[in-house]
Amino acid sequence: MSGVVIIGAGHAAGQAAASLRQAKYEGDITIIGDEAHIPYQRPPLSKAYLKGEQSADKVYLRAESFYADRNITMKLSTTATAIDTAAKTVALNTDETLSYDHLLISTGSRPRKLSIEGSGLPGIHYLRTMDDVDGLREGMRPDANLVIVGGGYIGLEVAAVGRELGLNVHVLEMEERILQRVTTPEMSAYYHQLHEGRGVHIHTSTGVTGFAGDGKVEEVICGDQRFAADIVIVGIGIIANTELAEAAGIHCDNGIVVDEHCRTSDPFIYAAGDCTNHPNPLLDRRLRLESVPNAMDQARVSTANMLGDEKTYAAIPWFWSDQYELKLQMVGFSADGDTQVLRGDMASNQFAVFYLKDGKVVAADAVNSPKEFMLCKQLVGKPADPALLADPESDLKTLLA
Repeated sequence: MSGVVIIGAGHAAGQAAASLRQAKYEGDITIIGDEAHIPYQRPPLSKAYLKGEQSADKVYLRAESFYADRNITMKLSTTATAIDTAAKTVALNTDETLSYDHLLISTGSRPRKLSIEGSGLPGIHYLRTMDDVDGLREGMRPDANLVIVGGGYIGLEVAAVGRELGLNVHVLEMEERILQRVTTPEMSAYYHQLHEGRGVHIHTSTGVTGFAGDGKVEEVICGDQRFAADIVIVGIGIIANTELAEAAGIHCDNGIVVDEHCRTSDPFIYAAGDCTNHPNPLLDRRLRLESVPNAMDQARVSTANMLGDEKTYAAIPWFWSDQYELKLQMVGFSADGDTQVLRGDMASNQFAVFYLKDGKVVAADAVNSPKEFMLCKQLVGKPADPALLADPESDLKTLLA
């Protein structure tokens, strides 16, 4: 049996299998996933699924019957252990070997873990999988002490859920401000004020030096400071899962290196999702993105090219984050701008910030402003009058002419 083998069972894998069948591909398709679950959405894990508002079947990308009806083989709770590029085979931990005509590596990423005193104590969690959330949800009870290590988007989303569930929440961030690596000081200040207004205690310039407890975590140690903890969630970044590709001799450098067609250094092997380092011709640089749209789009491009097309992947990155009743939608990278333009009022929790460079729009952050977000996706790279952008009464569509 040959056909297409997909290593990984996340967003990219689910989309790739669907795209192949939509394109009338009739060959074998096999998805190998080390979790027990069919492909599912990760964004709800730190939001609605953690809060208990969304059930597992609502988190799945598609129903289990979708794969069975389309003759897509799922090998779950199974790990790919080696790729033989010469023989075009994948070895599994079940002692089975699969042959492929084309291979898609969509191994994603894993949480970066702390290795300090007490970091192995029960009660310290990392949030990446459905099983991770299932394992910590019981501890998310009213009046429990929740300590979050890391003030990035995942940490802040969990903080919002914690407060909504009635927990006492502390966020510990080693940088001078939350979201320091991903947004501007103004947006950091906005979210800092938002969370503190909802009862979250945020501690910046605070590094964790250890954990303490008798049989389970009870305290988080930050030098001479100690924080009571019934549950700890660590969100300090992720690491791309490139080891399998590297061992097979596939070129890796801050991810699995792919070309504009999502093809790796091996012509029969493609890669998609968090694990890839890809060229972005619109931004004129290479990127490794942790983004659902990126994973889905790369999956579509990869499978089209497996079937003989020469599609290229070129898209402006976009992201989102749900915290409390607020939806933040982002397009591009604010760090690319040299000018900021505020449209609306931050105090109203409905506004957009446009970022320009040399008079052209390069990025935007939109809070509860979906219209501005959608228009900005089209405005990136176009010149714009700052006065028009700032005026809430102006019609941004005129800039698209």
